Amino acid sequence: MAKRILVVDDGPDIMKVVVFRLRKAGYEIANATNGLEALDLLERGETVDLIRLDLVMPVADGYEFCRSLRGDAGLCAIPVIILSASATRDTRERVKELGARDYIVKPFEPERPLARVGEVLAGPPTVFA
Repeated sequence: MAKRILVVDDGPDIMKVVVFRLRKAGYEIANATNGLEALDLLERGETVDLIRLDLVMPVADGYEFCRSLRGDAGLCAIPVIILSASATRDTRERVKELGARDYIVKPFEPERPLARVGEVLAGPPTVFA
C-alpha cells in the first residue's frame, strides 16, 4: 500500500510541483492550504504517514499547526518536513523545537523534497541537525 502524505501549502505553484512529484513517485496525497484546514482533516480521521508543511500561511501558520499536532497524542508521531523561504537560524531553531524531522529552504532543487520524504519515511524518528 502506498504511503500517504499530507501537503500543506498556500502557494499554488509550490503545491502543484510538490504534489506532482510525490504522485509520480507513487505516494498518495491529501492536501490543505493552511494549518487549520490540515488539522481539521486529521481530526476527522484522515490518516497520513508524513506531513510536508509550509510555515507562512493564512489562518493558521506552520508554527501553530506544529504546536497543535505535537499537543495531540494521536497525531504527534507523524513526521513533519518543513519547506520555507526563511533561512534564518531563529526559524531553524523554532521548527526544530517543534519536532520537525527536516527543514528545506525555498528555492530548492525539485529532487530534494522527494528524496527527503523517502529518507524520513524509511529512517528512524530523529530530528534534523
